Parts: sequence; structure tokens; C-alpha cells
Amino acid sequence: MNDRTELFTIGQLSRRTGLPVRTIRFWSDEEIILPARRSAGGYRLYDVAAVARLDLIRTLRELGLNLETVRRVLDRQDTVADVARAHAEALDAEIRVLQLRRAVLRSVARRASTTEEMRLMHKLAQLSAQERQHIIDDFVDHTFAGLDPDAPGAHIARKMRLMPAELPQDPTADQVDAWVELAELVADEAFRQRVRQMAVAGAEPVDQPRPYDHEAVLEHGGDAVAAGITPDSAEGQAALGRIIDARTPVDERVRLAGELETFTDRRVERYWQLMGVVNGLPPFSPGAAAFEWLIAALRAHR
Repeated sequence: MNDRTELFTIGQLSRRTGLPVRTIRFWSDEEIILPARRSAGGYRLYDVAAVARLDLIRTLRELGLNLETVRRVLDRQDTVADVARAHAEALDAEIRVLQLRRAVLRSVARRASTTEEMRLMHKLAQLSAQERQHIIDDFVDHTFAGLDPDAPGAHIARKMRLMPAELPQDPTADQVDAWVELAELVADEAFRQRVRQMAVAGAEPVDQPRPYDHEAVLEHGGDAVAAGITPDSAEGQAALGRIIDARTPVDERVRLAGELETFTDRRVERYWQLMGVVNGLPPFSPGAAAFEWLIAALRAHR
């Protein structure tokens, strides 16, 4: 008898391949490998092709493929290349989940989070990219529903929708924290109503140019906040004069203060800061405090 005609019992296959007897018997019961014939005593006998088949099965199983996928490969319903490609994609997804778990654990360790916080962070961090974007899309749809997409303030909706809420492949603890805070923020009904108010106001046509320069507010208003200058002080009013024309009438100042108040909200500013962290963008200097100071200074004119 030569190698091509030699037959092996399960025990002999085990010794030849190094696979446990119970594993070979299980694969045979599942008809992943089939005996060439049975002995007079009813024992299953396998030919040399079964040895090669077992080597391939072991390799595919070590790569993590389930038995049904292995069966399709062996039956040539799928090519090894197709299976390898699909499995590589599955491994990428698994690695991503592990990276997210690691980031969550780092964040929990840093924050000394409670069990409930850890559960929430873990749940949110494992959302797919599509599910994360759906949270933002739902927020934008609710906020800007019924507004003219060509209205002056519509660019805010477009910007909110286009800014992806996608965590990177290996997020930092800061990015996980930012995503959790962001998800909680857009789910807050008071925040949604506040942004809706801003959106409706922003959709109104602008009758006149604004009587101030944005950068001037950040510079002089920001300096006043940093220096602790109160808006109603003489020094504060002098700073105000560097932002708007000192001859601006009181009623115009009051009107401008109301308009600015509509579009000034630290939580909205926080939204953009969190989006920046999630997307790995350079941080920007917050400006809401400077505009709040300006609003108070406009109303404090004597």
C-alpha cells in the first residue's frame, strides 16, 4: 500500500497531524471531513487527502473562522482569498472594539467614574459610526425642522450635520469623554430648544450690518473678563467704546444686547468644542464669556 492508498484511523490521524482525537471526531461528525470508507469493524478510515484537509481546517480555525465558513471554503463555495478578506475586515472591527474598550477604561480610571458612568461610557463608545452620526442627525433634524434651508442661518445646520461625530480608530480618553458629553448634550431637551431658538432667529433676514467687529469683541471683551473689569464701571465703558461707536444711542445698544443674547450660549460653544475634540481638531479660544460681557456692558450704559 502506498501513500495514496494508505488509510488511517482517527487515532492514526491524530498522531500524524497532532490534532486531538476528539477534535477530529467532532469535525467528522459535522461532515467537515469524510471517511474514505469504514473497516470491517465499523471504524472510520481516512485517506491521505483527509490529512491535507485537516491541515487546512486547522489553519482556517486558528485564523478564527467558524465551522460554517470553513465548510464553504472546503466546498469551494468561497475562495480562501474571499474568506481572508472578510475575516481581515472582521478582525479590524474587533480591534476597533478593543481599542474603544481600552480608551473607555483609561477614561474611567482617570475620572474615578462610578459603575453607572462606566456603563454609559462603554455603551456610547461602542456605538457604530453610523449610530453615532444618527444621534447628531436626529438632533439637527429636530432643531432645524421646518426652516428654510436657504435662510441666512441655515449654514449652521449644514455645518452641524457635516461635522462627523466619528471617534478615531484609537481614541484618547479625552475623545471618549468628549463623545459621552456630546451625546448627553444633544439629548438634553433644554439644549435642543435653545439651539432651536437660535436657529429660528438666525433664519430671519438681516436688515443691517452688525455695528461691531467680532475680533474686537474677543480682544477687548476677553481682556476685560480676564482683568475682572465690570461692565458698568468707567473702565468697562471705556473698553466698550473700543468695540462699538461711543455715540451709539441707548435704544440701539439695548436692541443689540438682545440680539447678541439670542446667539450667545456657552453650551452651544461647548458643542463645537466637543466636536473639535472628537474629530482631533485644534482647540479654539472660547468667546461666549467675552460676548456675555459685551451684552452686560451695552445694558449698563449710563
